[in-house]
Amino acid sequence: MKKMIKLSFILYLIGLFVLMFSGGRGQLFTNLSLVEYIQASSNLVPFETIRLYIQSIKDGSLNVDIPIKNLGGNVLLFLPMGIYVPLFIKSVNRIGKFVGFMTVLLFTLEVIQLVTRRGSFDIDDFMLNLIGALIGYGMWNTKLVQRLLQT
Repeated sequence: MKKMIKLSFILYLIGLFVLMFSGGRGQLFTNLSLVEYIQASSNLVPFETIRLYIQSIKDGSLNVDIPIKNLGGNVLLFLPMGIYVPLFIKSVNRIGKFVGFMTVLLFTLEVIQLVTRRGSFDIDDFMLNLIGALIGYGMWNTKLVQRLLQT
């Protein structure tokens, strides 16, 4: 069972890497310098992207499935991390340490996406990813899940 869990974690990390770093927005801004790209591709205002999605749904300028996939996808994408991280890194199995670890990890991933032009730095993505990880952590913290993972 432990080998299956490790294999599932490796497959999850590969899938996460592909989703986060293959393709990307950077191809749209190839004529920009890195500084210009960073300025054009950064959102540091909390809830701005979420607000824009809600507004677009209200005024009908965007299909409802796009924001749902984007916002929900950001939550679901890191939900498994909330189970895998405390399972494999025992030093972060307390909530405070877990939040600190995930904050550093998510910030690093957002910056890498930005400087490699494979995406943007969006504080809303960061918050939604952290919420997903916290949901996963809450699931990991239940006795049932811990028993299932240790068999």
